[in-house]
Amino acid sequence: MNDETIRAAGCVLWRRSPIDGELEICLVHRPKYDDWSHPKGKLKLDEDPLTGALREVGEETGYVATPGAPLPTAHYEANGRPKQVHYWAAEATGGSFTPNREVDRLLWLHPAAARNRLTQPRDRDLVDAFLNALKLT
Repeated sequence: MNDETIRAAGCVLWRRSPIDGELEICLVHRPKYDDWSHPKGKLKLDEDPLTGALREVGEETGYVATPGAPLPTAHYEANGRPKQVHYWAAEATGGSFTPNREVDRLLWLHPAAARNRLTQPRDRDLVDAFLNALKLT
């Protein structure tokens, strides 16, 4: 990783549905990009990736999360610079969503529906990695 690399972190945030007890994955809609993704964001200077991932989940979704298994790190280019995003599985343990500047909508979806709604293929791959980490596939 060089000095130009954008450092970011996020989570595949999940819960058990309050209706049927089935696994649900949280997706956020970012109006700036008009996309559906997992909650994530840039790390602060010298911030540990897991700390940053949990902070971003809280800022974007309003939920408190308990981290679980690490998931694959994404590497891609953003605005002409390399970007590295560390991910974890994280269970939502409390909180509630209020629309904000970064995220205007939030959905809790069963994994297959979440995979279909996600904008980026790399985010769909994270759903598969998440399910494998939880041994649910």
